[in-house]
Amino acid sequence: MSSSPQDKAKTPEAFSSLKIKKPATNSVGFSAIKASISQASKYMNTADALKLSLKVNQKGGFDCPGCAWPDPDDERSVLGEYCENGMKALAEEAQNKLITADFFAKYSVDEISKFTDFEIGKSGRLSEPMFLAEGATHYSPISWEAAFAKLGQHLNDLDNPDEAVFYTSGRTTNEAAFLYQLFVREFGTANLPDCSNMCHEASGSALSETVGIGKGSVTLDDLYKAELIMVIGQNPATNHPRMLTALEKCKKNGGKIIAINPLPEAGLIKFTDPQNPIKLLTGGTKIADVFVPVTINGDVSFMKAILLKLLEKEEEQGNVFDQDFINEHTHGYDTFITDLKQYNFEDCLTASGITLATFNQAFDLILNNNKIIICWAMGLTQHENAVDNIRELVNLLLLKGSIGKEGAGTCPVRGHSNVQGDRTVGIWENAPQAFLDKIEAKYGFKPSNKHGYSVIDAIKGMYEKKAKVFVGMGGNFISAVPDTLYAAEALGNCNLTAHVSTKLNRSHLVTGKEALILPCLGRSEKDYQKTGVQVQSVENSMGIVSSTKGILEPCSDKLKSEVAVVCGIAYATLKERTKVEWLKYSANYELVRDDIQEVVDGFQDYNKRLKKPEGFYLPNGARIRKFKTKTGKANFSINKLPSWKLKKDELIMMTIRSHDQFNTTIYGMNDRYRGIFNERRIIFMNREDMRTRSLNEKQVVNLKSEFNGVVRLADNFKVVGYDIPKNCCATYFPETNVLVPLDSFAHTCKTPASKSIRITVAAVD
Repeated sequence: MSSSPQDKAKTPEAFSSLKIKKPATNSVGFSAIKASISQASKYMNTADALKLSLKVNQKGGFDCPGCAWPDPDDERSVLGEYCENGMKALAEEAQNKLITADFFAKYSVDEISKFTDFEIGKSGRLSEPMFLAEGATHYSPISWEAAFAKLGQHLNDLDNPDEAVFYTSGRTTNEAAFLYQLFVREFGTANLPDCSNMCHEASGSALSETVGIGKGSVTLDDLYKAELIMVIGQNPATNHPRMLTALEKCKKNGGKIIAINPLPEAGLIKFTDPQNPIKLLTGGTKIADVFVPVTINGDVSFMKAILLKLLEKEEEQGNVFDQDFINEHTHGYDTFITDLKQYNFEDCLTASGITLATFNQAFDLILNNNKIIICWAMGLTQHENAVDNIRELVNLLLLKGSIGKEGAGTCPVRGHSNVQGDRTVGIWENAPQAFLDKIEAKYGFKPSNKHGYSVIDAIKGMYEKKAKVFVGMGGNFISAVPDTLYAAEALGNCNLTAHVSTKLNRSHLVTGKEALILPCLGRSEKDYQKTGVQVQSVENSMGIVSSTKGILEPCSDKLKSEVAVVCGIAYATLKERTKVEWLKYSANYELVRDDIQEVVDGFQDYNKRLKKPEGFYLPNGARIRKFKTKTGKANFSINKLPSWKLKKDELIMMTIRSHDQFNTTIYGMNDRYRGIFNERRIIFMNREDMRTRSLNEKQVVNLKSEFNGVVRLADNFKVVGYDIPKNCCATYFPETNVLVPLDSFAHTCKTPASKSIRITVAAVD
């Protein structure tokens, strides 16, 4: 008898041999070189690894399938414009092991679900389309034509197009993403949830409201020229390692850095550039001038304390605020100041968990510098008050006039390599009417203007059987979303689940009544079409659009590109009723870009400009002080302090990544910067919290969260004492996504509150 979707969604609870070492105080250097070489030699063909290392992130090469950190506009390193985790991503994508029909004949879906997520990912590259029939225990091969027909039939059998959900991962290129949303809109729905709903949606909401564009305003060159960079709720050494090079350049130019985070992270303590022989031999560069160990979700409290002291100084001596900028370019200043004066400095400082001495160190740097950049990631965006977090950062920048000028501005650091580009070209469940009007004018059909499903809405829709078909364009949906067991049941309610993927992941095992796996080319592989090898494009965190062109031969002749998959699905589904010539696009991607430039602002002469080796910048009003808000100016905002009243024995938990991890992809079992080896089922706890609960190092505990009367459990975790603020703890995702309530999310944008979960810890007898 087949196990339930919930059982297949759970990560195995068996322990490995946990080893704990002292956390690192230096990052990258020889250890990163060793890890990169180890990954490449273990999982890749040597010749392929060498080819990829010379072309990844280079002009005219291909974009790393990892993070969205920008490449330098000018010269790039001849030794390799990539990082350790970039090489791990390539080793996973270009691994020399294939999953064929024999693998699925040998292992049932139930058996594969017992693998760890690391083992699933390292099973090999998917090499041919597979189908899981209703009641079947094993996937079996299916032709592309039959797969497209099967998916098209399921979609056409729906009573309403809104009964389908079309998810997108951030690795999808601009061309594939544009065609995907075009197909979905012609099919008749706006159900386009994507991974940005779960990470930086709060950034987009807050920035659109305050400065008129849901993207960051800075360039890489600005980081070099900043007087002060504040890195908040972010761990660059693991998630965006090449960012450390930019921070080091800032330091060399006389800049200062404040790191604000509950955990001390090695990359923000010290960085050793692996491409600098002198640094390798003599030691690295100190990065953070001040480390602010804020309590989990104490960011608004800390920022209000800063703002209050700045206001005090402004009233005492003047010239602290940039009054010329405020008067000319902002709206709502007086209302903001009136609200700010209602707060008490001591109360805010206490709520932040920061000592006065540490506060004063950070405050002095903010007070005495005006070219300030604030960088942040999911440590700020995954809270119920996430939008408030970002808006409060903007308030500080507006007071100091630190936006729209060299060396200053906003810098939300995106995760997936094209998550920002996907949104730019139309992957949006709530697209602006102006964009929909252009779709109608270009293609002759009227897109739905209803607000479609975000990720959370999509899960609820499937759970309530209002949505019956799920299509995933990349990603690992079940491991990325909150409330794992609820989400698994939701997917299990579908008539069909279909995933376009390069590698096997847990989402292929948590299926509807029927399931399809549609294997696609990786970013590093050549994309052969009728008009030759195709070039595609992506957008990075700083709004630069650049080309990407694979260099390796496809690992299987049964793979299709994402563009070809989308066109095949669209043609099989819409048939004679379509107004779009789908098959012409899969033959020549320049035609896709011709359409994008007509429909999406900022893409004039797309094909011509894409030939520039360094790419081109998209328009960015905030970068030049043209704030496209309702007021026509940058807006101050009113943000409340979060109200955290923990019950007795409760802790506030945040989910984090290990160093051997990118999003839900597990590259290994070590988190060497934090001193954790061979294990992922651990909970980092303050040692005083351990003592009050009579818990010892490596003791096995069960975790429980309760939200709105619903109890959620995660069993078998080992305790690790760590330097984390009192009443706080941290665990890895996806292992503890099961504890994250679906109904706990950011106001305005529904980003799951995965960084602020109330839990209790109980020792296992």
